[in-house]
Amino acid sequence: MKILVINAGSSSMKYQLIDMTDESVLAKGNCERIGIDGHFKHSTGDGRVFETDVTMTNHTEAFVQIKNALISEEYGVIKSLDEVSAVGHRIVQGGSLFSESVIVTEDVIKGIESLIPLAPLHNAAHVQGIRACLEVFGTQVPEVVVFDTAFHSTMPEKAFIYPVPYEYYEKYAVRRYGFHGTSHRYVSGRCAELMGKDIKDIKMVTCHLGNGSSITAVDGGKVVDTSMGLTPLDGIMMGTRTGSLDPSVVTFIAEKEHFTPAEMDTLLNKKSGFLGVSGISSDDRDVTAAAEAGNKRAQLAIDILEYDILKYIGSYTAVLGGIDAIVFTAGIGENQSSHRSNVCHALAYMGVKIDDDLNAQMIRGKEGKISTEDSSVAVYVIPTNEELVIARDTMALVQK
Repeated sequence: MKILVINAGSSSMKYQLIDMTDESVLAKGNCERIGIDGHFKHSTGDGRVFETDVTMTNHTEAFVQIKNALISEEYGVIKSLDEVSAVGHRIVQGGSLFSESVIVTEDVIKGIESLIPLAPLHNAAHVQGIRACLEVFGTQVPEVVVFDTAFHSTMPEKAFIYPVPYEYYEKYAVRRYGFHGTSHRYVSGRCAELMGKDIKDIKMVTCHLGNGSSITAVDGGKVVDTSMGLTPLDGIMMGTRTGSLDPSVVTFIAEKEHFTPAEMDTLLNKKSGFLGVSGISSDDRDVTAAAEAGNKRAQLAIDILEYDILKYIGSYTAVLGGIDAIVFTAGIGENQSSHRSNVCHALAYMGVKIDDDLNAQMIRGKEGKISTEDSSVAVYVIPTNEELVIARDTMALVQK
């Protein structure tokens, strides 16, 4: 069985075509910087690589690039799309409607659409991707949706209930949901494997750092708290999102600028974060380059990001009653060694020690431990594999 996995982020669309007989990756790639200037990279299991700059204004256009690459004469891995047995989609927000992975139906799509207000940068793009796949594959190829919120369902009430009138939880399911669940699920399990321990015996903090970022406290394989909340806007500063802030900032700016709720939503989700503070870009790579060139606002954006990461790791260490491991993953977590270094050196008070040489080497898909042997906390860089988690769930549902 060959399964095509689509993993759409707020400005990217990763994909893998996986042969589930041995879980080997036949092809994978990424449509990056969607809505900015656009870059597409496709690589095959036997080493062929196709890379190009291409404008992709939305996720539907990104899927067209993926489809063409898979059946390309020079860079393809299948002769026809008929070889794809099923498609698995990562969906950010399942709300109170979806607590587990399900096969796509029109009612499921409508359910995902109804949750767009809770994940404005993602769920609309997911629906575009699902419908684009349906146009190409038709209904004869089953599609499965896997929800980011599912892994966080183990949070206790004290972590997911907001201190607003309880009736809003009862009426509208206003609560903390958490996101990037497939990523946190994968790297926490992989961390336990690398440590050679049962995950039930490990307390860890997993840091998914990308254009969208979240940090999660995992105790014995179960989530006890996570930084994102009702929507992916909560938590640490991100590419275009504010992260946590005083709620009165919202009402204050809205009143001063005479913003409608929709305009305020756009400000918080699309014009803030790295982009808003630096005034340069939503991409960490661009902001880091500007900071290295002496741009003070770019440096400030980096300082805020690293400070936020530090605060969450510290608070979750208290929640967990100590930690055994810290994991860095996703685009920034896997590739920006300077951020990892600054955060970990600031955690020296709790016995965190990293090998700076190892840390500098642990980029571009490399996996491994970057802490020293005498570090009180093990620190790992683990490239996330949300696609494999999604593929496994997809196969299980299709076979069932």
